[in-house]
Amino acid sequence: MKKALVLLVIPLVLISLSGITGCRQKSQKEKVEIGIVDTLSGQIEDYPIPTSAEVIKMLSELDVAYQFGITNPVENASRYISSTSRAINMGVFGADLSYCTVYNISQEVLNYLDGIRVLANELNMSKIYDVSLYDKLKANSDSKNLLVDILTEAFKTTYNYLAENEQQNLALLVVGGAWVEGMYLTCHVSEQAYNVAGISRNLIEQKKSFETFEEITASYKTDPGIADFLAKLEPIRKVYAGLTTSLTTQDIINITKAIAEIRAQIIQ
Repeated sequence: MKKALVLLVIPLVLISLSGITGCRQKSQKEKVEIGIVDTLSGQIEDYPIPTSAEVIKMLSELDVAYQFGITNPVENASRYISSTSRAINMGVFGADLSYCTVYNISQEVLNYLDGIRVLANELNMSKIYDVSLYDKLKANSDSKNLLVDILTEAFKTTYNYLAENEQQNLALLVVGGAWVEGMYLTCHVSEQAYNVAGISRNLIEQKKSFETFEEITASYKTDPGIADFLAKLEPIRKVYAGLTTSLTTQDIINITKAIAEIRAQIIQ
């Protein structure tokens, strides 16, 4: 991750400069400051973690059936009136869209495309989720790999559009909302997820995605929307802090409880 490298390199650069004096020190400091600004203005050039489509594809390969009723009801779209709640739940609906698309639940695909369009219209992104996207999904419904590629491209286009239009905070909230919903779906694809082989592997792999998300949002903590969202993530932050490379049944139960708590706050 470019962002992660920036965070690690900057302190080292500043320390090395502290010993340089006079005009050279001032000149070098100015160059570093300009470099930092340039880096921040162009940081995180692509979707920073695995998209929800990629995560859901992994779930579908565990041979667990589609669970109706666990996604965020599409009717909730009209409830989100702030730009931050729209961005977060655009990510949530993106994960839900991935879920019903990969499992080929046609009517739900239409429903979630409509829900995403409601939010996208308010964020000036209606063209990304127009009827042509559904046509592509329908035409490739027999290939999970192609469906994932199509959805991933749409999510990356959404992210890049917001980032390029100086709405990096909203872009990151879309990513965060999708991550939470992807985790929620992972924990609820079975009534006893801890008994499904592969679920624990998926959940522990998402720890890295969570850490990456925290790294890339570090420079945006002064943004009220980002700060509020990061605060809501505290339950899963605490659980992940005590985990290593494997999960017990109790660990999965703790993750499920933490994610459910976070998700309830962001979709209300």
